[in-house]
Amino acid sequence: NIVEHVTRLLDRTQLFVAEHPVGVESRVEAVTKLLNIQKAEDVLLLGIWGMGGTGKTTIAKSIYNKVGRKFEGRSFLLGIREFWETHTNQVSLQQQVLCDVYKTTALKIRDIESGKNILKEKLSKNRVLFVLDDVDELDQLKALCGNREWFGPGSRIIITTRDMDLLRSCGVDQVYTIEEMDESESLELFSWHAFKQPSPTEDYATHSADVIAYSGKLPLALEVLGSYLSNCEITEWQKVLEKLKCIPHDQVQKKLKVSFDGLKDFTEKQIFLDISCFFIGMDKKDVTAILNGCGFFADIGIKVLVERALLTVDNRNKLRMHDLLRDMGRQIIYEESPSDPEKRSRLWRCDEVQDILSRDKGTEAVKGLALEFPRKDCLETKAFKKMNKLRLLRLAGVKLEGDFKYLSGDLRWLYWHGFPETYTPAEFQQGSLVAIELKYSKLNKIWNTSQMLENLKNLNLSHSLDLAETPNFSYLPNLEKLVLKDCPSLSTVSHSIGSLHKLLLINLTDCTGLRKLPRSIYKLKSLETLILSGCSKIDKLEEDLEQMESLITLIADKTGITKVPFSIVRLKSIGYISLSGFEGFSRDVFPSLIRSWMSPSNNVISLVQTSVSMSSLGTSKDLQKLRIICAKCDSELQLTRDIARFLEVLKATNCQNLEASASSTASEISDMHASPTADGTWDLFLLGCDNKSDWLTFSCKGCSIIFDVPTMKGSYLKSMMLYIVYYSCSENITSEGFQGMLIINYTKTTIHAYKTDTLTSFDDEDWQSITSNLEPGNKVGVMVVFGEGFIVEKTIVSLLYDEPLDKEMERSHLIDEEDLVSGNDNKNVSVSCGDNEAINRFAEEMVNHMQITMYGGGIYADAVGPLQLVPHDPDQPAEAVAEEIPAAEAYGDQEQQVPPPEGQPEQQATAAPEAIGSALGAQILDAFRELRADFFQLEQTVTARLNAVEVRLVVLEDAIAEIPRGSNSEFTAVES
Repeated sequence: NIVEHVTRLLDRTQLFVAEHPVGVESRVEAVTKLLNIQKAEDVLLLGIWGMGGTGKTTIAKSIYNKVGRKFEGRSFLLGIREFWETHTNQVSLQQQVLCDVYKTTALKIRDIESGKNILKEKLSKNRVLFVLDDVDELDQLKALCGNREWFGPGSRIIITTRDMDLLRSCGVDQVYTIEEMDESESLELFSWHAFKQPSPTEDYATHSADVIAYSGKLPLALEVLGSYLSNCEITEWQKVLEKLKCIPHDQVQKKLKVSFDGLKDFTEKQIFLDISCFFIGMDKKDVTAILNGCGFFADIGIKVLVERALLTVDNRNKLRMHDLLRDMGRQIIYEESPSDPEKRSRLWRCDEVQDILSRDKGTEAVKGLALEFPRKDCLETKAFKKMNKLRLLRLAGVKLEGDFKYLSGDLRWLYWHGFPETYTPAEFQQGSLVAIELKYSKLNKIWNTSQMLENLKNLNLSHSLDLAETPNFSYLPNLEKLVLKDCPSLSTVSHSIGSLHKLLLINLTDCTGLRKLPRSIYKLKSLETLILSGCSKIDKLEEDLEQMESLITLIADKTGITKVPFSIVRLKSIGYISLSGFEGFSRDVFPSLIRSWMSPSNNVISLVQTSVSMSSLGTSKDLQKLRIICAKCDSELQLTRDIARFLEVLKATNCQNLEASASSTASEISDMHASPTADGTWDLFLLGCDNKSDWLTFSCKGCSIIFDVPTMKGSYLKSMMLYIVYYSCSENITSEGFQGMLIINYTKTTIHAYKTDTLTSFDDEDWQSITSNLEPGNKVGVMVVFGEGFIVEKTIVSLLYDEPLDKEMERSHLIDEEDLVSGNDNKNVSVSCGDNEAINRFAEEMVNHMQITMYGGGIYADAVGPLQLVPHDPDQPAEAVAEEIPAAEAYGDQEQQVPPPEGQPEQQATAAPEAIGSALGAQILDAFRELRADFFQLEQTVTARLNAVEVRLVVLEDAIAEIPRGSNSEFTAVES
């Protein structure tokens, strides 16, 4: 159970399956049975076979989500066939497997052969789930999954393919042939896309049945045709159906072409054809810029293609197209001139392109051309002479000889992997280029003589090992994206970079020869992303950093930077900062995680992984955005009261000492309590610091949790922390929601009632007394109380120990903050529900009494004992908040506790109702008196509420009367 739990915690990736997964569940169940997961000793290979568009990938994704967490590691390689076509991507697929399974990028693969050895060595030690999607060559399997000996016992390998012979060749144990959708499933799937409901309207029923018949019940065809017909009148449906009748049933691609023909705009069709040949898998923004440069209004065009189900954009903003649709687009181009390839508008087949270039057969009909690693090493530039309309050129491993003036002056995109020259020839006219990508080039500098390139927006010279200097950027006035990754010979960046007023991104990753940045770079007011990771010789950032008023992302991992400038906290738009991964910390410099809460309008949390002296962070005026510091300290942590004013959370672990500056003492900081400031922020709440601390955590949905205190040999329970995730109604006007809580020890029959204003510090005596009263085996319940208009999503308890825990036990109770905020529950820890009906009923009544009408906005993750409040915008994705707060296991199916056997001491078991005696009764009545006294102190504004409370107290007293009396006479005296 612990292994399964740890695996689940480390791998939380869930793949998107489908917007309308009609018929998927039954097919997933069938495949799951074939996987025979319970038989753990064997390695099993399973193939999912079927034609394109039948849902192989959809089913594989669903299985991956359903059973993936039962394995020690898992990896899903999506669309291998498409990705494999690019030679340089093959190693990256091997790298992805290691990253997915082991959650690290530290293991580097140099080439395919060495990758095989590494995968075999690593994967053989673990039980893994490995999905290889859309495989079409045996070499792909040999490079990525070898044979059974590569995998540990119990591993499962799933292969989706159209090629049955390939499955036989690799010796799969089972083959699942995709089942055809039945009439009901087909009608439902089509209706969701055509009518946005599970069945058609009566007027369209007959036509819908005809469409399903002509589609061959192919899921992709149903989706595409449904989307196409969704806005058509019934008369148009008839025309479409009549057209379908002329198309043979087995020619699915031609049916899909109906959607292409439905694109009324010429440019939308050109965008579709360009993407189908050249841009699948590329970033949407980059493609949009290139196609806009062609005059295609790609922003609108791509949107239309997505709406017509001809194109998708994945969660990484990459363009995706189903291969049936891609093939349909390429078939359209093929049909432009079936017998004469040089007369087609786009060329992508290597043999055809090489033949055309080697025989100088190019024509002005060619608008786009791709050639990768041809058989002939060198070709002549004059072969491009007649291609004067060429807009898109993609080359890899190609060497051209001759005058570059023959290359088209209409080029908008030049992608040349392994560009063989030391600079681009002067005669090469590049004035129309929107994007230049010369990765892995031999460039020493890109231009020997500068050219004015007013249209250039994207310049990528990554992995050019000999690149020694950057261009004069004043000749690139509209540049938006500059990528110079892994250019180790680059020692300086031109001062002219400061003139790029439209620049959005600079990526200088692993430019190890770069010693400093020009001061002019800080004048880039439009810059949104600056990446300096691996620039080990860069040792400082200037105070001018605050001039980058649009900067959202700053990443400088593994640099020489040891101090963050004062001005970093004044960056108004900052969203993500990372400055980690270097050594040589001084006494007052520590690696920490700082999260800075951004304005609700942009829903951004900035995560800062850094090494920073806290004393160097500015004044309170500068830190108004700073909200949370989670510090992992190897030395001392220094805080000023100015910093503390704006913090909501300080979480410091492995901290040897907490020091304060002259303006504040540690005790002053730790004594700050949970009161909102005028602007709705929260003051500092200090968590415990100890270099030997560790914790176990339990969680449950809702406002209460019951758990058993575990036995931890050699560790002393220091404290208990409570995290709460809750929502408030949008109309609430204040941020006060948390009112108090009850802590119930069922084993010892004790109840503690807490109100917000009594939870003041980590050293609170009452809170410490609760912790010291917890013993191994105790059954403990916690109930939290909130004002009206609040919904508690999750309650989480962390038990803090003084000694490092056993690693397996530690990991089994560890969860990331994404689960804490999102409310996702794991069901590994068995936590029983309270079976003491009288205590639970009393506690629920106490909760009702403690609820005073309060209002607040947003979502909060609170911690009590000490208290932790984390404001969170309701619209913000939970994953944006996820980072390092330890959270927990939820309890799932609650187990009722059996009464203790006769003769067993009661203090070792959950108290039954008849075991509750005078001590509990006295505590209950004392709690009543405290509540009454508190209520009488409230202002007149809650008088009406108090009247209702009095009525509820009568009900409570009746409930107490039902509690069986003990023999102790003290109970009777207290009751009277």
